Amino acid sequence: MDWKSDYDRKRVSPTEAMKCVQSGDRVVFAHACGEPLELVDALVARAAQLEHVEINHMVAMGKGEYCKPEFADSFFHKSLFVGASSREAVKDGRGDYVPVFFSEIPKLFCEGYLPPDVVLIHVSPADKHGFCSFGISVDYTKPAAQVAKTVVAQVNPNMPRTHGDSFIHVSEIDFIIESQQEIIELQPPRIGPVEEAIGKHIADLVEDGSCLQLGIGGIPDAVLLFLHEKNDLGIHSEMFSEGVVDLYNEGVITNRNKAINRDKMAATFLMGTRRLYDFVDDNPAVNMFPVNIINDPYLIGQNDRVVAINSAIQVDLMGQVVADTMGPVQFTGIGGQVDFVRGAARSRDGKAIIALPATAKKGAVSRIVAALGAGTAVTTMRADVDYIVTEHGVAHLRGMGLRERAEALIDIADPAFRDQIREEAATVYGPGRLTR
Repeated sequence: MDWKSDYDRKRVSPTEAMKCVQSGDRVVFAHACGEPLELVDALVARAAQLEHVEINHMVAMGKGEYCKPEFADSFFHKSLFVGASSREAVKDGRGDYVPVFFSEIPKLFCEGYLPPDVVLIHVSPADKHGFCSFGISVDYTKPAAQVAKTVVAQVNPNMPRTHGDSFIHVSEIDFIIESQQEIIELQPPRIGPVEEAIGKHIADLVEDGSCLQLGIGGIPDAVLLFLHEKNDLGIHSEMFSEGVVDLYNEGVITNRNKAINRDKMAATFLMGTRRLYDFVDDNPAVNMFPVNIINDPYLIGQNDRVVAINSAIQVDLMGQVVADTMGPVQFTGIGGQVDFVRGAARSRDGKAIIALPATAKKGAVSRIVAALGAGTAVTTMRADVDYIVTEHGVAHLRGMGLRERAEALIDIADPAFRDQIREEAATVYGPGRLTR
């Protein structure tokens, strides 16, 4: 059978497609802005007919109705990265969180830890050879689809066709629904004076020829504002946004010094506006790969001068980084932070940067703390930490002893809290152990 006939045979409505999900199944959703919203809505519409369906995904950008209390008997969300729509469900026990590095999520699906029954994907229309592209969500989505019992595709001309290891053939799909739905967009964050100050400090650490990893939010976007005078930068990042488009168009990003995917930007998923999606559409300068490739510390480290930029919620005086919990509350997830911290450590002249505002709650709380509170989970270990940056400066902790680290971190804490942090450190650790 030729692929076009196969395609036509597999076309169904969203309602018909979701009849493949049975009670007790594990269903994996495509990631972030690649979430197939029509399929998810059709699944939720079947809630009354289903019991104990487990849902797995990372960042959820859709409505997250399956997490609502009224659907607790139908759906259980086993989250790989807690977000706004799933946070309450995890906190209240209608869901759970799996601590896992982003790079190792494909292993969960492919090696039997979380074997998927149904995977819901969101892809571009088939090319003349019958291949659809995973577009902006390759990450764990492609590996999960490769081992699922059933693959359901939302095929959408609004999904960009991305290059790299980002394709699935029509023959590998079981049900197809056609859609004209707009792809989820993430609007640029607000960049205020604090983010600008942090961005300037980080940009000063970026040398010509550096290979960048950028996270999500105001700080990574602020860094990009200060890179316009740099030369021959590269991108090897789990994701990037449209600030990268400007630098590429200006010739600041050339990727010519990269050892892996030379001359090309490499990522595993994308979050941004239509402008970003149009830029990557059928663009050979951008290659997308599964996350077990992009986030592999060994592969990251083969590039020289890797600069990994990630965020945090808290840092204690020993250099322990908290990026996914607030006390005992699971707030986000581990994601790819540790993957890239360790990848940068392997890189010649690499730098792993953890950036955070010095305070929270409008200046009422210090994010640099003497010691972590009860129930707080460490994301990046003190043995992995390299640079910590706030709006007040840069602390380069690698090679420092505990007392040196404590002094360096107090120096970049908000001045209003520095004496308090010293006093708390003396109480927790004993006089003179961590601070003068």
